[in-house]
Amino acid sequence: MIIQLFIFLLFGVLFLVVIIFGILEPIYLLLFNKPLYIHWYPFSKKLKSNQRQILVNYFPFYCRLAPKRKMYFEHRVNVFIANYQFTGKEIFITEDMQILIAGTYVMLTFGMRNYLIRLFDKIIIYPSSYLSTVNQVYHKGEFNPKMKAIVFSWEDFLLGLGTSNDNINLGLHEFSHVLHFHCLKSNDSSAIVFFDAFNEVLKYYSDPVLKIDPTKNNYFRVYAFENQFEFLSVILEHFFETPRIFKSSHPELYEHVATMINFKEE
Repeated sequence: MIIQLFIFLLFGVLFLVVIIFGILEPIYLLLFNKPLYIHWYPFSKKLKSNQRQILVNYFPFYCRLAPKRKMYFEHRVNVFIANYQFTGKEIFITEDMQILIAGTYVMLTFGMRNYLIRLFDKIIIYPSSYLSTVNQVYHKGEFNPKMKAIVFSWEDFLLGLGTSNDNINLGLHEFSHVLHFHCLKSNDSSAIVFFDAFNEVLKYYSDPVLKIDPTKNNYFRVYAFENQFEFLSVILEHFFETPRIFKSSHPELYEHVATMINFKEE
């Protein structure tokens, strides 16, 4: 009797999952252009007070969140640190490093339900710029798909966090590359929204009528127009570092980016 009841409940749960994700969410996605839900954590993991203070000191994004959403943010930081390997090259990995890197990633992906990306499984940190094994050139950071690694110069990572109005943030830049690759390959609801909105964003890069002329507009640095991948990373740096200027100078592009990452202003 107990076994039969268990089987009945199991099938009931499976049926409910099929209804939610196979029928309701696609309809919701079509109507509202966002996933049915983002955050649901039955056993939320909190940060210690000293860890939380690091977020307060370095992330205005976190400080603006409502108390409940701060809990979601902290939970994701904890989960990120538990799921990815941190390796130091001639540098000792500290808890502060882990919190700052995780916080940067969580900020970028906070509007996405499936935020843990399997295109990388390790984060390698050098004290400063390093000789890349990919092209034997000194880099400040990179995404290496073959090694499934994100690599940072810690000196430059900190500089990007410490200077909040220059629209240069190494952590955001490299994590944006990973997110881009992930959403091109994935078919989860957040990736679908990202891909559709990215096609609109891309018009500002490739369409001769809509393309922003960097010689007439000093807001986006010229490096944004190296290629489509760099364009995305650069505009996401601008989106988080100087959102008010971005929104006032390029309101339509701003809204496409907000849709792309399912960003909701507090």
